[in-house]
Amino acid sequence: MTQHILQAFLGIFVFFAFCWFFSENRRHIKPLHILIGLVAQFSIAALIMHVDIVRNLFVYLSKGVIAVRDATLQGTSFVFGFVGGGPLPFEVKGNTFVFAFQVLPMIMVVSALSMLLFYWRILPAFVKVLSWGLRKTLGIGGALGVCSAAQIFLGQTDAPLLIRPYLKSMSRSEIFSIMCMGFATTSATIMGLYALVLEQSVPQSMVHILTASIISIPAALSLSRMVVPPSNDVQTEGEIVLPYEFSGSMDAISRGTSDGIRLFINVVAMLIVFVALVALVNKGLGLLPDVMGESISLQRILGALMAPLSWLMGIPWAEAKTAGALLGIKTILNEFYAFTELAKMGDGELSVHSRVIMTYALCGFANISSIGIVIGAFGAIVPEKRAEIIGLSLKALIVGTLASCLSGSVVGILWWAAS
Repeated sequence: MTQHILQAFLGIFVFFAFCWFFSENRRHIKPLHILIGLVAQFSIAALIMHVDIVRNLFVYLSKGVIAVRDATLQGTSFVFGFVGGGPLPFEVKGNTFVFAFQVLPMIMVVSALSMLLFYWRILPAFVKVLSWGLRKTLGIGGALGVCSAAQIFLGQTDAPLLIRPYLKSMSRSEIFSIMCMGFATTSATIMGLYALVLEQSVPQSMVHILTASIISIPAALSLSRMVVPPSNDVQTEGEIVLPYEFSGSMDAISRGTSDGIRLFINVVAMLIVFVALVALVNKGLGLLPDVMGESISLQRILGALMAPLSWLMGIPWAEAKTAGALLGIKTILNEFYAFTELAKMGDGELSVHSRVIMTYALCGFANISSIGIVIGAFGAIVPEKRAEIIGLSLKALIVGTLASCLSGSVVGILWWAAS
């Protein structure tokens, strides 16, 4: 136990040392803000994991996600019948679970609910309160605070829309922080989907997904402001500018549903293509001579390359290659495919402790395809900074990955400390 705690603390030191070494201007790094960010991570994670009232609140939130899932099954059963989770009209031997028709449609339901909460001003109110707390504790400007808080609920391209008028005047450091947070977090539209995929392999998966979405914000802010520190004390101020205009509740629901169906189709298509590509790559690698009695595969290569990073999060070396393969799959392909692979693993491959750590490490959009998404989205929103965004994109991907891993290290330490 002590060994794993020391491993994770070493990992935290290495993550920060890496960002310090590659900083654009070390003299402008503010150690106090970095320390506050790390303390915020530990404090929030400890509250959720070890304080009954807070933990129960998150458990109730996870039950809300389950309620949304059950409601979605009512809709899919009506539309798709037994393929969508309805009663079987005949006896079937084997598994009747159909992922595309019983789980993925939840994306559309959550998207519609999100737009409704925007129209009712409930979600903006949460964002406003959270942004105030981030500004006071981490010393960031109002515009960055709003975007930071929104990253908990919105995706990497949606959250910046809340501060669109201020993006032109934002500093290089602030833009970089926004990009890093986008890579280190996920969105409410899809986090419930991750939790459902993991519900059989990771206990209280929704609580961990929600926690990861929160604590990765101060992690990304701390690390990003080390790599590209603010050059002065002037921060861009700003208030929430709602990017959506609806004529009524039904308009919000229909707009959210339309957005959700596009995401649904995109996820289905990406999964089909990525699974096929992995299979093709593995078939090609299988033609090579075996190494140590086993055929070469993409998972084995990625596991070897990223095993040290997994070990630095406090994962035992015997499981580090397996965990490293998941990190590699997330980076090269996407986090959703990595979560589906994690869900298949039992205690023989990864212990419960390691699966919980990997839940945090995988919970973010830090993958190669996201670079194109970010460049395209920011290029359209603020074309004046397109060249700067392209130059920062690879750095943001690396820092976003490290921020998620930092969250995994923090949770691993708290887990072992409580054991």
